[in-house]
Amino acid sequence: MKRVLFSMVLLMAISFAFAQQKNVKEAKSIAGEVKPDFNKAEQLINEALTNPETKDEAATWDVAGYIQKRINEKEMENAYLRKPYDTIKVYNSILKMYDYYLKCDELAEVPNEKGKIKNKYRKANSTAMLAERPNLINGGIQFFNLNNSKEALKFFGTYVESASYPMLEKENLAVSDTLLPQIAYYATLAANGAEDKDAILKYAPIAVKDQENGGIAMQLWADALKAKGDTAKWVESLQEGIIKFPENQYFFANLVDYYSSSNQPEKAMEFADNMLAKDPNNKLYLYVKGYLYHNMKEYDKAIDFYKKTIESDPNYGEAYSNLGLVLLMKAQDYADQSTTDVNDPKYAAAQAEIKKFYEEAKPYYEKARELKPDQKELWAPGLYRVYYNLNMGPEFDEIEKVMNN
Repeated sequence: MKRVLFSMVLLMAISFAFAQQKNVKEAKSIAGEVKPDFNKAEQLINEALTNPETKDEAATWDVAGYIQKRINEKEMENAYLRKPYDTIKVYNSILKMYDYYLKCDELAEVPNEKGKIKNKYRKANSTAMLAERPNLINGGIQFFNLNNSKEALKFFGTYVESASYPMLEKENLAVSDTLLPQIAYYATLAANGAEDKDAILKYAPIAVKDQENGGIAMQLWADALKAKGDTAKWVESLQEGIIKFPENQYFFANLVDYYSSSNQPEKAMEFADNMLAKDPNNKLYLYVKGYLYHNMKEYDKAIDFYKKTIESDPNYGEAYSNLGLVLLMKAQDYADQSTTDVNDPKYAAAQAEIKKFYEEAKPYYEKARELKPDQKELWAPGLYRVYYNLNMGPEFDEIEKVMNN
């Protein structure tokens, strides 16, 4: 009796396995028809993709990819014939094809019982994937423009990751694909929109190589590290950002702020000194040094380095602005220590000395305005104080209007 039951169970298992294998073949046959019923083909293959008897067979995933390839072909055929077609379906079919062919290749690379690998799918499938790879970019752009960052990330991310697929290694895409850093930047932007910090950390290291947007990618990378609570790597990313993107003030501003808030000004100064030792005339490093002395209220040293910054770059608007600000702070300190009694013999001399600071600050703020007319925060508040304290009526009225606007 037990033997009979075992035989029946065995026959049923064989029957189920045969049925699923039949589904795979039928699904491929339907997809290959002139007028394919893709709903039926997908239903059949989806059952096989989850069935224990067929889900670990490379052939199953190969057919799944083939069906998506055929869906794409039919939609593009409609486009060629100027018939209505579904662009979203086109892009989604390509993304699914990538997923299925990648899984097929992974299973086909498993050695057989004799320890040999017979991957008969790689050549054809890799050719299909390479042909449609540019459309991963288009799909990502489509969803990104629809403000669907999560879906856009899938497309941009797949494009970037496919450069390192074993099945595409002969193409050496990591080197030959010049678009890779740019698309990695798109992936980083989409990851940021989707608030996926792990994805940012995955794609930003490639995106920083993008000549146009590498600085933004580096900034998002640093933000993600901070959000993940990895302070050590965050600080390293800020230091790296200063070196790679010296024009982007985000990095040094955050680094200085971190050292200042954590009561480590000596580390910030050490970093600035190391940078200056390598490049003594670098305007940013000179500016950082002045900024550090500025925060430490060592105003004379700050003035010295801000002036060195201007010597290095006469168009450095921020250096002019901060130089003016330091002089105003010196004026305030002097005023705080001077008599306010108009009858005191020292009063007139003190006021004359204070006036000198405002007079000295005036041309620096005006130069900042000339260089950065749209960045009012660099010069408007300072000129307001200067013109007020120097009793410059018309100039004060004009700057007051600017402030009010």
